[in-house]
Amino acid sequence: MPQARRRQSSSSRSSSRRESSRNETDRYRQAAEDALQQLDWAIGYLHGIRKTAISKALAKNRSYIRRSLLGQAEEPVPTEQTDET
Repeated sequence: MPQARRRQSSSSRSSSRRESSRNETDRYRQAAEDALQQLDWAIGYLHGIRKTAISKALAKNRSYIRRSLLGQAEEPVPTEQTDET
């Protein structure tokens, strides 16, 4: 009987570690998404005050982050679609 408990305990610990790791990954992904939303706001603000060179550079950085680091498709921000940039 003690061996069965040890196996079960070991199995539940392993499951607990996987769940903890998954939760941590989800937290980091959510933090990255939040940071990208803040970057979107900054790009829009800079574009609105006619700092288009800076907003364009930040938009390129944003696209790189989404594509290369998060593995997501690029999403154009409104400032990338105007005639001014």
